[in-house]
Amino acid sequence: MITRCDRSTRETRISLELTHPGTGLFQVDMEPSFLTHMLEALVLHGGMDLHGSAQGDLHVDMHHLTEDLGIVMGRCLLEIWPGSPRVRYGHAVIPMDEALVRCAVDLSMRPGAFTSGELPRGSCGGFDGELVLEFARALSNEARITMHLDVLKGVNLHHTVEACFKAMGRALRQALAPAEGTMSTKGAM
Repeated sequence: MITRCDRSTRETRISLELTHPGTGLFQVDMEPSFLTHMLEALVLHGGMDLHGSAQGDLHVDMHHLTEDLGIVMGRCLLEIWPGSPRVRYGHAVIPMDEALVRCAVDLSMRPGAFTSGELPRGSCGGFDGELVLEFARALSNEARITMHLDVLKGVNLHHTVEACFKAMGRALRQALAPAEGTMSTKGAM
């Protein structure tokens, strides 16, 4: 399924087309950055394709663009998952060198992003570590999913953040897989 979502504010201009299932193709016209690298990892491990463009007020910092990309990707996901039965639950534990991150998601229509553990302090290429939570929160709220993102170990910020994005992708890939029937005793989500 292909979904298209846009968001234009005084801080960002984002237009995305998300395909699920996909092959991991990432073609988003945006300033090359650590954030670009992380989104590409999420898309690849999530079994999606992502096309479009994303511009933001990077002269301020990466916050607005990171959060708004989570919003737009979450809206795209919301157009995909409620329409047909899905496995609903997904989880992944991803190592990257010394870092170890766990992510679990529930396609529940009950949005929330919950974290435990601590990311190493600092930034990578202007991307502050705490922006991982901003992205996860925005994506979860807009997609109306529950997400738990737990940093189990991590010393190197780059490794830990990358493990977070890969874990989000892998967990979403599992949860979005087709299923027979609604995965709820209520009979509906």
